Amino acid sequence: MPLTMYKPTEKKTLSQIKHIIAIAAGKGGVGKSSVTVNLAHALKKLGYTVGIMDTDIYGPSVRKMLPEDRLPAQQGKTIIPALCHGIRMISMAYFRKENEASVVRAPIANNVISQFIFNVDWGALDYLLIDFPPGTGDIQLTLSQQASLTGAVMVTTPQDVAVLDVRKAMNLFKQVQIPIVGIVENMSYYYHEKTQETLYLFGKGGGEKLALEMGVPFLGSIPIDPELSQSADQGKSLFHGDNSHLNSTVNAFLILANQVIAHADALAMHSKNCLQNFELIWREMQ
Repeated sequence: MPLTMYKPTEKKTLSQIKHIIAIAAGKGGVGKSSVTVNLAHALKKLGYTVGIMDTDIYGPSVRKMLPEDRLPAQQGKTIIPALCHGIRMISMAYFRKENEASVVRAPIANNVISQFIFNVDWGALDYLLIDFPPGTGDIQLTLSQQASLTGAVMVTTPQDVAVLDVRKAMNLFKQVQIPIVGIVENMSYYYHEKTQETLYLFGKGGGEKLALEMGVPFLGSIPIDPELSQSADQGKSLFHGDNSHLNSTVNAFLILANQVIAHADALAMHSKNCLQNFELIWREMQ
């Protein structure tokens, strides 16, 4: 469907969302979108209402992993998000043909992102997960400044080169005063069932070391799991089915979801207390 370009309206579309969480990394290839989709499934499994904003204008991949039951619609200046396995979702993938390249200059890309922030009617949500594009450029700054983020979950793999780029992205959030919810290490290990051996194919402990260095929580480790990649390719969820609770990867994402819930609530409470303290100090000064 074509996306009609409007001037972004007010931020009222975000007013009914309890937590807006960036899922970010400094580089591509660390499985950030896969983490976003499966974290959304985990939060939904725990009883929360969830939405996903896929903000990778040039290479959106969430739609492939999360096919829609209902397409998005546009009513005047308002965009109604797609519905995918009970998860509300918006992505540039809905507004271009499949396999068509997004040849978009930065100002137009930023305008699209602003429309996703201001003009999408999400309704009431517990969590809106924003799948950030890789890098630290214009779109990342626009999202950080306009999306009223509770905080950011940083995704890395154990490799030094991934940790290096995530550190840069964390510094971007620090500059724009967005708190870090924590770090999750994706592709952390592979468990060989026949030998019952845990193999660290990309190194070990990079995410935990970075969390310790930066003074932020380590949220957990996600294993390398062929079933995870197959479910993504097929647009299916590991969380559906009678035996989903037996899957160690499902359990890893449920642990991650519970960690995100606890730390997001703590950040929101801290922010509320800071505002109350500011108001108290301001009254005392008057």
